[in-house]
Amino acid sequence: MTQQPDSESFRDHIATVDEKGKRIWVYPKKPKGRYTNWRTVLAVALLGFLFTGPFIRINGEPLLQLNVLERKFIILGNVFWPQDFHLFVLAMITGIVFVILFTVVFGRLFCGWVCPQTIFMEMVFRKVEYLIEGDYKQQRRLNKQEWNFEKIWKKTLKHAIFLAISFLIGNTFLAYIIGSDELISIITEPVTENLAGFSSMIVFSGLFYGVFAFMREQVCTTVCPYGRLQGVLLDRNSMVVAYDHKRGENRAKFRKNEDRASLGHGDCIACHQCVDVCPTGIDIRNGTQLECVNCTACMDACDHMMDAVGLKRGLIGYKSEASISEGKKFRFSPRIIGYSAVLVVLLGVITALMLSRSDVETSILRTAGVMYQTQEDGRLSNLYNVKVINKTNNEFPVSLKLENAVGEIKLVGDGLKIEKQGVAESVMFIIVDRDQLEGMKTELKIGVYDGEKKIETVTTNFLGPAI
Repeated sequence: MTQQPDSESFRDHIATVDEKGKRIWVYPKKPKGRYTNWRTVLAVALLGFLFTGPFIRINGEPLLQLNVLERKFIILGNVFWPQDFHLFVLAMITGIVFVILFTVVFGRLFCGWVCPQTIFMEMVFRKVEYLIEGDYKQQRRLNKQEWNFEKIWKKTLKHAIFLAISFLIGNTFLAYIIGSDELISIITEPVTENLAGFSSMIVFSGLFYGVFAFMREQVCTTVCPYGRLQGVLLDRNSMVVAYDHKRGENRAKFRKNEDRASLGHGDCIACHQCVDVCPTGIDIRNGTQLECVNCTACMDACDHMMDAVGLKRGLIGYKSEASISEGKKFRFSPRIIGYSAVLVVLLGVITALMLSRSDVETSILRTAGVMYQTQEDGRLSNLYNVKVINKTNNEFPVSLKLENAVGEIKLVGDGLKIEKQGVAESVMFIIVDRDQLEGMKTELKIGVYDGEKKIETVTTNFLGPAI
């Protein structure tokens, strides 16, 4: 007997909420297959990189540190300050364009293979759950039974391990903010000496525990905006995890030695395995849905069943609507080409700015409210505030020289010596001859030197009398 496709009611609500608005807890079957194996290998590599990242040093600096509190960012050992904000703006624009381009072409491939939420949930926490509570049927039965000894010890052990893993994850993410050295200090020193740091550790650990022990797939289906973006980013040519409805319908149970084609049956044998393994509780046979994170679990489950009944693999796979409905092969659409062109330009601009980025940033501003002064020898002087930011790990003295006028620079107090990643501020006079001036305002160029090496050129204005 032919089983008709499900009704269209799934479009009116997400799969994990019932008609009364109550959450439906998802018990996904443990996935296995080639795609799951590939994702596991990638997850292990990414997790290894994540947990070792804060302790990797390049030129004495962390591989990655995003210290929002001190407005100090370190990427691949290079220190960035608020003065480099334009680089972050361009990087963010590039990231947005990349997400759009990637989604247009490959759908939510990022979510299923690289997203930290998916990796931690499916490759860490669920594996612990499978190990302690068993597969999906055992988990469902355990949750329904009374609170006996078995349920108490299994739940206690599971959540204790969840808390320990959350503590590790929370501290790792904290290390990416404050640095591994600071984190070690918080852990090793008495709590009373680092109350704020200890509180941050508790908050981070509690946040991750709540997400992976209770929120789970709700983060992907209701919190993360990426799923909602699919509706405007995907088109008929986007490659997504999809069910080949032309090949699969009409779906019907498998009967040994039957001629399915003559009976009008498709290759879908209505085994429900693709639904059982889905971590967000959807039926992929209903088409592309915002809850689908492209985790490939349904692909592995379907391929296994196709092998079992002697049918061709790929009933569920990476496909586009165009390839299923019209038999079209993947092609670059004008939209993909346009996004790619913009992305290449942005990457070129960011690369150029990164390569031309100065190790020292100097600002020289004329002191507000102070007019020019006439020196005893008839020359004119202006008072300036000078600030030098050292972005490197080396400490060195800097000197200032007039580049486009005859005159001199007199620093008030000691010379400018900046410590590594430090800031030096001073006050100075610029003194020039009257014949060097072009009017009430003259542009001066000042060279910043480390010994004989010129670091950068700074432009400022000199205020003088009207000529």
